[in-house]
Amino acid sequence: MGKVCISVTKYFLFLFNFLFFVFGALIMGFGLWILLDNQSFIAILQEDSSELKVGSYIVIGIGAFTMVMGFVGCLGAIYEIRCLLGLYFTLLLLILIAQVVAAVLIFFQRDVLRSSASNVVTKIVESYQGQNKTAEHAWDYIQMSMNCCGWTGPDDWRKNPVIKNSSYTLYPCSCRNVSTSPENVTDGSFCESPDWPTYSTGCVFSVESWLFTNYGVILGICLGVAVIELLAMILSMGLCKSVHQEDYTKVPKY
Repeated sequence: MGKVCISVTKYFLFLFNFLFFVFGALIMGFGLWILLDNQSFIAILQEDSSELKVGSYIVIGIGAFTMVMGFVGCLGAIYEIRCLLGLYFTLLLLILIAQVVAAVLIFFQRDVLRSSASNVVTKIVESYQGQNKTAEHAWDYIQMSMNCCGWTGPDDWRKNPVIKNSSYTLYPCSCRNVSTSPENVTDGSFCESPDWPTYSTGCVFSVESWLFTNYGVILGICLGVAVIELLAMILSMGLCKSVHQEDYTKVPKY
């Protein structure tokens, strides 16, 4: 490989690793969002799911690890350090394998994940007291923003003890259909009405609709990351083979 090719490979590899560093920061930020956000569907699941909290720490760790790996790759590419290039290739291969395994597990366990989400949301709906807890506030936000009511439908709320045992006809305020009942919608708690002016669609269908709508974007991002990883592996191996042992003196000296 000529000097020009080595230089081109080196700077392309540096660019890829800079992208990895940025991706790592984004992944770590996503993990922090999962851990700290209190106004999304993630907050609903996190309230009663210790697995999601552990998963958020794992995502943060993966992001930090990806940032370190990008830094190692950049250093190995610029200074042509063979051991760092070899270490970078190995780490990248392990990450790629882990991503494939995770995708396969999610695909085959999708029914289990859906059942788990259903159990968590059903528990929140049935124990809802309108006390502005994190999970209750997040679920109110989901129903209002997605124009839905309950998990499978508004009948889920009829199992709520506050509604069931009340002498008045109550319904969750965040379920109010503003197109048929244009009054001001309160953020939480219960409202009184002889007929429930609520949305008829369950939130499970709204969530699935969002996923299907954005499926192409999510898949495209995953494939794009995989392609970048494969190209970086190829470039790192090519550069590592091009660096002669006698030139292995490019470690910066201070």
